[in-house]
Amino acid sequence: MKKHTQNIAFFASGNGSNAQNIVEYFKDRPEFTPSLILTNKADAYVIQRAESLAIPCITFSASELRNTNRILEILESHAIDFIVLAGFLLRVPSNIIQAFPNKIINIHPALLPKFGGKGMYGDHVHKAVKEAQEKETGITIHYVNEHYDEGQIIFQEKVPVLPTDSPDDIAEKVHALEYEHFPKVIDRLLFLV
Repeated sequence: MKKHTQNIAFFASGNGSNAQNIVEYFKDRPEFTPSLILTNKADAYVIQRAESLAIPCITFSASELRNTNRILEILESHAIDFIVLAGFLLRVPSNIIQAFPNKIINIHPALLPKFGGKGMYGDHVHKAVKEAQEKETGITIHYVNEHYDEGQIIFQEKVPVLPTDSPDDIAEKVHALEYEHFPKVIDRLLFLV
């Protein structure tokens, strides 16, 4: 059993639907505190989601993330225990990775190591899966290291890709897996930190 409340920070670059889904999953669990949402996009919809969920939201630039300790200092000032990347498109710098070893996770919308790396996110992944005529795709939840999509794999789940599936159909199937499994995997991991 956990010794104290886990303070969780979410990093997101866009819509924030995964972050909201995770927050709602844990809403009646006092040991889980969604303490902070951080985004690198001043117009990201996740900012509105943070407001509706009554979670503080901080916007920062890519340069601040890469070249300063501002984000690390923010995380430390909020006593963050665990970081969830929920549609975050920038590479996490080494100063944050070193401060949170095996406490930063990401979800990728494909079965890594396939269709991973810089530039492989969202619809780019689903289009690549379709063009490669893959028979299956899925999600990969992994720890974050200094390289895009190369951290240790924690969990994968597959879904079939039909010949008639469009990239949008594939995206819909993958989103369903994300919403079902991401909160459950986080739930398990929180007992380990």
